[in-house]
Amino acid sequence: MSVHPLHVFLRSEALPTAFCPGCGNGLVAGAILRALVQAGMELRKTVFVAGIGCAAWIPSPHFLADSLHVAHGRAVPTALGIKLRRPELQVIVVGGDGDIAGIGGNHLLHAARRNADLLVIMVNNLVYAMTGGQVGPTTPHGLPTSTTPYGNPEHPMDVVQVVAAAGANYAARWTTAHLPQLEKALVKALSMEGFRFVEVVSPCPARVGGRLSMAPVEALKWLRAQSKPVGQAGPDEIPVGEYIVRDRPGFLRALRGESRG
Repeated sequence: MSVHPLHVFLRSEALPTAFCPGCGNGLVAGAILRALVQAGMELRKTVFVAGIGCAAWIPSPHFLADSLHVAHGRAVPTALGIKLRRPELQVIVVGGDGDIAGIGGNHLLHAARRNADLLVIMVNNLVYAMTGGQVGPTTPHGLPTSTTPYGNPEHPMDVVQVVAAAGANYAARWTTAHLPQLEKALVKALSMEGFRFVEVVSPCPARVGGRLSMAPVEALKWLRAQSKPVGQAGPDEIPVGEYIVRDRPGFLRALRGESRG
């Protein structure tokens, strides 16, 4: 990972953060900023859009950039509106699994289908963390939550697989125990057009770690131990890596009737 004074991209009045001790959101924030630097992006030409949830607080109020905090589940369509009006901007959605895959799942699906020119970063902490730790669409089978105290009876949705199948140009998953790989994936995604989706599995010390009596350091070790390359992961393991990489014309090109030369 490159060394860079990332504090120049942060609003000093927003520090220290309100994230819980041991939360992975700070690690994700650092990875996003480092990726932007490595990709040669400028924050003044970047717009962040976030909905409701813990991860939605990563860009706003912390990043020294334009950002919108919108209604629960509505970050993706809002971001697409910005991109259509200001196509020269890099538009990035940051949010949690509940906001993006749960409440906003329909918007996510159709943005991928359209191959909308957006980068969506979904921080998956396995539950609806900010609202009480309820079960969500990505909650692992058997995990106890506030609404499934005896264990989640459902099986989770592989959001990356869904997005890839729907038509995204790029879809990948990493964890906060794989920061170099995560940054590399973000840099790659920033260089592409069309719909790009990066999931980051991240520990929630308050809603998940507490129920499992798992300290933050133990949670990171668990994430690394449970992670296996895509195609090699078992039913109770975390597939990490790239699901799809393709170079189809993005939504903006489609609207203009253009195709690859």
